[in-house]
Amino acid sequence: VQLQASGGGLVQAGGSLRLSCAASGHTFSSYHMAWFRQPPGKEREFVACVSRGRSTYYTDSVKGRFTISRDNAKNTVYLQMNSLKPEDTAVYYCAADRSIIVSYYRDPHKYDYWGQGTQVTVSS
Repeated sequence: VQLQASGGGLVQAGGSLRLSCAASGHTFSSYHMAWFRQPPGKEREFVACVSRGRSTYYTDSVKGRFTISRDNAKNTVYLQMNSLKPEDTAVYYCAADRSIIVSYYRDPHKYDYWGQGTQVTVSS
């Protein structure tokens, strides 16, 4: 599967953005989908994931502010980001995997497919 992320940009603190990740292929519904981010000078970190059964998981720092969702008819996963903070500034990547289990969903090394990343910058 090929992934194409979009929707990043520059926003003031407290603002909102919606990221999209469009996937190629006809088996999107069989993939677990996730968003990761990489802040400047730091390692890639887990943000959120949605399983093929639509269960969702979030890192603590974004709970209540970010919402991950998927539209299987459009082969697209979304990340709605509200109440953005300067510390949310990062390159955001979408990822996909068919066989990842819940125990490993936070581990970027367990995902087989990655999008190219989209920059999100939150100004204070």
